Amino acid sequence: MEFVIITGMSGAGKTSALHILEDIGYYCVDNIPSSLLSTLYTLCSKSEDNMMKRVAVVVDVRGNENFENMYSDIRQFKSSHNDVSVLFFDAKVDCLITRYKETRRKHPLTERLKDGSVSEAVEFEKALLLPVKTIADYNIDTTYMLNKQLAERVKSMFMDDTSQSLTLTFMSFGFKYGIPLEADLIIDVRCLPNPYYIPELKPLTGLDEEVRTYVLNSEDTQEFITRTLNLLDFSVPLYLKEGKSELVVGIGCTGGKHRSVTVARQLDEHFVKKGYKCIIQHRDVAK
Repeated sequence: MEFVIITGMSGAGKTSALHILEDIGYYCVDNIPSSLLSTLYTLCSKSEDNMMKRVAVVVDVRGNENFENMYSDIRQFKSSHNDVSVLFFDAKVDCLITRYKETRRKHPLTERLKDGSVSEAVEFEKALLLPVKTIADYNIDTTYMLNKQLAERVKSMFMDDTSQSLTLTFMSFGFKYGIPLEADLIIDVRCLPNPYYIPELKPLTGLDEEVRTYVLNSEDTQEFITRTLNLLDFSVPLYLKEGKSELVVGIGCTGGKHRSVTVARQLDEHFVKKGYKCIIQHRDVAK
C-alpha cells in the first residue's frame, strides 16, 4: 500500500497535484479531516480493490478547526505506518496573495481573522503550517513553477519505482528570478564561461549541443564539475543514511538558460548511471 498526504499552503498547488496523481492511477480524496486518516487507511488496506492500494489525500486548513490537532494527527499517523509519505506545497507570501487576487477566490482563513484580509490570512496560515512542513518527506515550492513543470515534478516522483528511498532533483535556475526555496543545496555556476556573450550561442540554451560543448570544453568547467561530483558523491549517501526522501540540488547561473542547464545535465547523468532515481528540471530555461 502507498498512502500520500498532500498538505501545505492554500493556493500553492495541492489540488493540481491531487489531479495529477489521480491521472496516474491514485485513489484521491480532497479535504479530509486529519482525524479520519486512520479510518480511511484501514478501509483502503482492507479493500480487495487494487485501485485502493495507492491513495492520495489532501489534508489542510479547510477541514481542520483545531490546527494543533492537525499536526499531531499527521505526525502520529505517519509514525505508525511506514508506507505513508507527506508532500508539502509552499510558495512565497506575495505570490500566494497575487494568486488569490487574480482568481478572486476567498482564502479559507479570512473569516477567522479580524480584518479578513488575504495577506493576513496567508501569513497566519504559513505560521500555522510550519510544524507540518518540518515532518514532510517532500517539499515543493511553486513560486516560480509553471503548471507543466509541476506536473512533470509530481509524475517523476510517483510514477517510477518507489522502492528507491532517495530521489535526487537537479534544478537549474537563474539567480535573476530568485533562488528555489525548496533547494537543499545551491551550486553557483556563474564563475564558468558564459555562452551569453557569444552571439551565435546567446539565443540557444544548455539543451542545445553547441552550448553544452562550449561550456564543457573549458578546463575550469571540467574541474568545477569534478569537484562538485566529489562533494555530492560523498554527501548523498549521508543524506540517504539520515533517511532523507528527496534531495533538491539547485544549480544557478545568471539567467538559468546556459551554464546552469549544462551543469545540471552533467550531474543528473552521473547519478543516473550510479542507479539513483533522478529528476531534472530546468525552471527558467524558457524565460
